[in-house]
Amino acid sequence: MHKRQLILEDGTQFIGDGFGSDTTMSGEVVFNTGMTGYQEIISDPSYCGQIVTMTYPLAGNYGINRDDFETVTPFINGFVVKEASENPSNFRSDETLSDYLKANNIPGIAGIDTRKLTKIIRKHGTMKGMIADAEEPAAELIAKLHELPVRTDQVSYTSAVKPYVVPGRGKRIVLVDFGMKHGILRDLTKRNCHVTVVPYNYGAENILRLKPDGIMLTNGPGDPKDVPESIDMIKEVVGKIPLFGICLGHQLLALASGANTEKMKFGHRGGNHPVKDLITNKTLITSQNHSYAVTQESLMDTDLELTQIALNDNSVEGLRHRKYPAFSVQYHPESSPGPEDTNHLFDQFMQLIRESKMEKEVRVNA
Repeated sequence: MHKRQLILEDGTQFIGDGFGSDTTMSGEVVFNTGMTGYQEIISDPSYCGQIVTMTYPLAGNYGINRDDFETVTPFINGFVVKEASENPSNFRSDETLSDYLKANNIPGIAGIDTRKLTKIIRKHGTMKGMIADAEEPAAELIAKLHELPVRTDQVSYTSAVKPYVVPGRGKRIVLVDFGMKHGILRDLTKRNCHVTVVPYNYGAENILRLKPDGIMLTNGPGDPKDVPESIDMIKEVVGKIPLFGICLGHQLLALASGANTEKMKFGHRGGNHPVKDLITNKTLITSQNHSYAVTQESLMDTDLELTQIALNDNSVEGLRHRKYPAFSVQYHPESSPGPEDTNHLFDQFMQLIRESKMEKEVRVNA
């Protein structure tokens, strides 16, 4: 292995062993607390433009396989681990982690103190960083990082380019793709839904023309305020069609309903985040990946009801509309990687659609 460096915009430098691609890449440095699921994490479009640090010390031990991707093309800008296994041991493995990263032009760095790096991010918040050859002058790299603009186009980069259909004989669902994890699509097709996937900027008129039974707003990267056209679309469809939002979709529903969002200090990322359901009083272990959150105080003058909170920091994790058939969660009920505590929310969405149809029939026959 050749020596590479990870340098942060505050001047902190880590020297380690390079793997994957030899390219120089920069991005926001974040950490994920998951113990497994590195393939799903790498291929999650919500990490678009970010350098992902794994707090669990080993990655690559079970290789890469074709079945666990969350998107066809990964969008991360770098991968940081304590140890990268060169000899995966799993009958499902098709290639090594390093070979996969190299094929997708993603640099990796191993052999650094990821615990120290995580503690820096927790204390100071996420910051820009760069993976480069160890011989590159640190001062020049830091200067480039300070000049690096904040991206505002991640959703347009990760969203579907044009609509496509995944046929089924069940409920007709329009899936608005902001950077969708395939796990969401898998859970809908398991329930035999007829799914039409549409781009983030597909207007309300076009969506309603499809006559869906329900609309799902997917996860995606970046600041929800960077896609005002999607907020306008949600304002027009909410109340007309049952709606379920996940992650970025949750934040967009909140903004469309008059609430506000803010960037978190270092975000929530991992498969082990406890969430309390305020309706059932149960605690759920959830899979999360987000940098922004809905502010609780901004819900006061809206028609949204707070339904779930994060037990680690009391941030908003679940909402439902008081007047219309619409609800959302900040975490990932499709659970890729797990756990599967909240997968029942897809069934709850199906039930909401059935109840909404029954109410419409009653009004028509009244």
